[in-house]
Amino acid sequence: MTGPGERPSQIDTSRAHSARMYDYYLGGKDWYPVDQEAAEKVKKVFPFIVLGARANRDFMHRATRTLAREYGIRQFVDVGTGIPTEPNLHQVAQQAAPESRVVYADNDPTVLEYTDALTLSSPQGRTAYVHADLRQDSILDDPKLREVIDLERPLALSMLAVTHFLPDEHRPQEIVRSMVDRLAPGSFLVLSHATPDFNPAAQKAVEVYRQSGTPAQIRTKSEVLRFFEGTELIEPGLTTTHRWRPDGDSGITDEDAFFYAGIGRKP
Repeated sequence: MTGPGERPSQIDTSRAHSARMYDYYLGGKDWYPVDQEAAEKVKKVFPFIVLGARANRDFMHRATRTLAREYGIRQFVDVGTGIPTEPNLHQVAQQAAPESRVVYADNDPTVLEYTDALTLSSPQGRTAYVHADLRQDSILDDPKLREVIDLERPLALSMLAVTHFLPDEHRPQEIVRSMVDRLAPGSFLVLSHATPDFNPAAQKAVEVYRQSGTPAQIRTKSEVLRFFEGTELIEPGLTTTHRWRPDGDSGITDEDAFFYAGIGRKP
């Protein structure tokens, strides 16, 4: 899970960071001992976290392919990118449509170190990285984004496993609605969000994140649905990540996934 935070001038290895913890869950190598320690604490109280992270990543793959192949989307803005884990969103999009344009946005300095991997585009397409904070609602104004993305044309705004790092005091639903309001008709909001609905033990994982210095708030289905206000959910609606247009039987249960996921289309 990748979450927003302050924009430090250098990587802070004194406390755990959600992006590096997420990388640890996915079997990556870009984490520090403090991240491993926090992640292992989460796994102890909530062992489903690894399967949930993988199911969320798989949802990103299916959602991106669906929008590129079935809806003709050629522009993607990925907020809360996290540390690159192949295939990344641009690789999935450009495999389906080589001319796809992708902009990644994150405010973790660790992610900033991997911009080469995130901006290695197909010859026909283009990718870019924007260092920005979702809480400031400034991502769509960034000049680098405007060089790649045409806001007058439909795009996919991807917010995967990021809004649960915005507690209610940051008004996350309002931030998302503000961004969607600025998108062209025919654009899509792709969002996944952790929930306690299927496994109340998920709240214990939230407490570990908070103790590690990362604000977090998981939400019920009705609360997650608020993020999609102003859009029309495409089939199968808001469901757990592994049930959103699955490729086959993943063997994952709702308890394992503990994430809601959906895609809303702006009329």
